[in-house]
Amino acid sequence: MTTPPVHDWTTDYDILDPEYVANPYPVWDDLREQCPFARSERWGGSWMPTRYADVFAVAHDIEHFSSRDVGVLTMPKGDTTPQIDIPVPPIDADQPDHTWTRRLLLPWFSHTKVAEYEPMTRELCRNLIDGFIENGRADGAADYAQQIPVRVIAHVLGVPGELADTFTGWVRDVLEFAHDPVRSTRGQDGITTFLVEQMEARRTDPHDDLISSLLQAENDGEPVPDLTILGMAALTLLAGVDTTWSSIGASLWHLAMHPEDTKRLVDDPEIMPMAIEELLRAYSPVTMARVAKEDTEVLGCPVKAGDKVLLNFAAANRDPAMFERPDEVIFDREQNRHMAFGSGIHRCAGSNLARMELRVAIEEWLARIPVFSLEPGAEVTWAGGQVRGPRQLPVVF
Repeated sequence: MTTPPVHDWTTDYDILDPEYVANPYPVWDDLREQCPFARSERWGGSWMPTRYADVFAVAHDIEHFSSRDVGVLTMPKGDTTPQIDIPVPPIDADQPDHTWTRRLLLPWFSHTKVAEYEPMTRELCRNLIDGFIENGRADGAADYAQQIPVRVIAHVLGVPGELADTFTGWVRDVLEFAHDPVRSTRGQDGITTFLVEQMEARRTDPHDDLISSLLQAENDGEPVPDLTILGMAALTLLAGVDTTWSSIGASLWHLAMHPEDTKRLVDDPEIMPMAIEELLRAYSPVTMARVAKEDTEVLGCPVKAGDKVLLNFAAANRDPAMFERPDEVIFDREQNRHMAFGSGIHRCAGSNLARMELRVAIEEWLARIPVFSLEPGAEVTWAGGQVRGPRQLPVVF
């Protein structure tokens, strides 16, 4: 879909603009100075804060802002494609539903549970590298980063890992092409149909997996509604796949571009935990919307009831008022209160898992491929919208 070019980012930003997708940082820098609470009528209309303090404030203001709709890519006016609309709690739930649905998910992403997933994640990474290391080249996004989270999440859900490519296609349809009614509907329909079938199978043959656990769970003595279970399982697939593969891919892109940082990680592996936090800060993939519950005001701007505010966590993490030398990747940065996983009551429930996958993916890559670079002349492409990350990342080694 072709849209008109942006002439004024303060009043007409477009998160799908190709130049913005490829390099949004100059836009964020300008907006922080000129208009830290920008407005656009594109894709249904939204506001976008870019300063850390403002993003933090709206994320924590559950009195004035709801999470009932976290997307800002509204279908074109006049589109009549049937839409599947299921809740995906806890990410789109307000209190009190947010509390109990989140509580059901957290045990599956605790430090202890994530430690159980680590050996299979390492084996997966090694097997993937085995598949291309002799070639001397690979697509760090499609051949590696994209393949890891989808298989780990499949393990959590207790569904076949062999369907990874199918799951990936559905997730891309829903998130990357949310503005495309045909692809978005196809992805939603695929996920919904598959998970309903999995739920039915677990009723008579439960396993040690998230879907079985939710089917056996209760809230206030009552079974969890099927629609809620469906939404929570769908959220786990959607939120656990694209976000993490985008982080892994962006981190590999950075290391391919900065051999000095790669060498430091190889020579000083003890710095890895801090390096992971810094890579998350610098290349935060996710933005999430909030909906104004009533007429209110933000930075002197009149926000009407129903208006959407896009919480630009990635821009906040590049705010010089919060981070010294924000556009530099500093592995031993001492103060790093980034918001890569959001902030407030909706902070990512799967952050432990995402951190582990990112760390293991980089550790296993560097153990086998300690020196690599972008393939000369090859194109690196990025996906935009509300989850940004590399989709093609040709590297040589």
